[in-house]
Amino acid sequence: MTATERFLTYVRYDTQSDETSKTTPSTEKQKQFGAFLASELSQIGLHNAHMDEYGYVYGWLPASHGCEGIPTLGLICHMDTSPSVSGEQVNPRIVTYTGEPILLGGGHYLSADRFEGLSSYVDKELIVTDGTTLLGADDKAGIAEIFSAMQYLIEHPDISHGPIAVAVTPDEEIGAGTDHFNTEAFGAAAAYTIDGGALGTLEYENFNAASAKITVTGVNIHPGSAKNRMKNACLIAMEFAGMLPASEIPACTEGYEGFYHLNDILGNESHAELSYLIRDHDKAKFEFRKAMILRITAYLNDKYGFGTVDAEIADSYYNMREKIEPHMYLIHRAKAAFEKSGVIPVEKPIRGGTDGARLSYLGLPCPNLSTGGHNFHSIFEYIPVFALEKMTHVLIQLVSANPTCQIET
Repeated sequence: MTATERFLTYVRYDTQSDETSKTTPSTEKQKQFGAFLASELSQIGLHNAHMDEYGYVYGWLPASHGCEGIPTLGLICHMDTSPSVSGEQVNPRIVTYTGEPILLGGGHYLSADRFEGLSSYVDKELIVTDGTTLLGADDKAGIAEIFSAMQYLIEHPDISHGPIAVAVTPDEEIGAGTDHFNTEAFGAAAAYTIDGGALGTLEYENFNAASAKITVTGVNIHPGSAKNRMKNACLIAMEFAGMLPASEIPACTEGYEGFYHLNDILGNESHAELSYLIRDHDKAKFEFRKAMILRITAYLNDKYGFGTVDAEIADSYYNMREKIEPHMYLIHRAKAAFEKSGVIPVEKPIRGGTDGARLSYLGLPCPNLSTGGHNFHSIFEYIPVFALEKMTHVLIQLVSANPTCQIET
């Protein structure tokens, strides 16, 4: 089965995670997909393929003859899709891109003037959505590529490789993908997440990340007698938002530039809540951003009275670069695998995070590699067919026992 065939099967499973859930995984439908994946890994021939009680899928491919002494290399992906856009009844289509806008459905078009990079795929087959859901390449493309690479290795025993550990995690999209990851049982000396974007992307820097919940407690009274008595929580919340730099939002930033992202707001005159994501690659700037939230909170409490505004800030994950730099052989190895496959590697910072960031801080250095997909978390998501197959080839090269690219002992 090709990576494309696998992918088209996987995306029909609805596996959205749920950030409001208190269970692990956050949705039962992830376990249903996980059971299917564990069965498939077993059929492919991986050892001890199973899904654990938390919905994590694991499997191991023993080293080929003569390579038993090479430390285990891990390949990791995630099964859930973003809760931001529907993943129910995904209806993928394969189209040949002619350069003209692609009608997705519902009046939505995928066009090069709106989405940078699309023009490079003229005359290529693309897998697109029907305009009502996301596609799920984040990260079912990663699953398809890893599984197809494992099948190829088993079918081609002449390819030398060390032991390989495979894992598929739940709940990555809600920041919980490594909460119950069993690094000890996984047994890898190092790993890669296959969870990136355009083909050739190689990432080992990511945002430092935190969330902030701002709660405003107002005083409501009939508008007709409100003078000098009402404290409108909605207006105070708007004032809070207005005190943050207007240009430091996702829509105005790129590359290494950090931001404050208001991702939820609700309230009335008596009570209002703002939810923010705080992001920055630079640790000092990250700390400054969090301090800015607290300074605004203190200012508004001084203005409107103690207890009017409360800020709860929680760190989510940190930039993996400092954990990867002592293991730069992983980056050299990935570059060699891309180049051997005829793909130009492109190093770039992640404007987000991956399971690999948290795993790196748990002692498992874990940079991130491309899947080939574009426009994740969107009805405009797509992935070129050739990218799925090419990335499978990259992974085969990545794990092969090349003396110049072996894992450190």
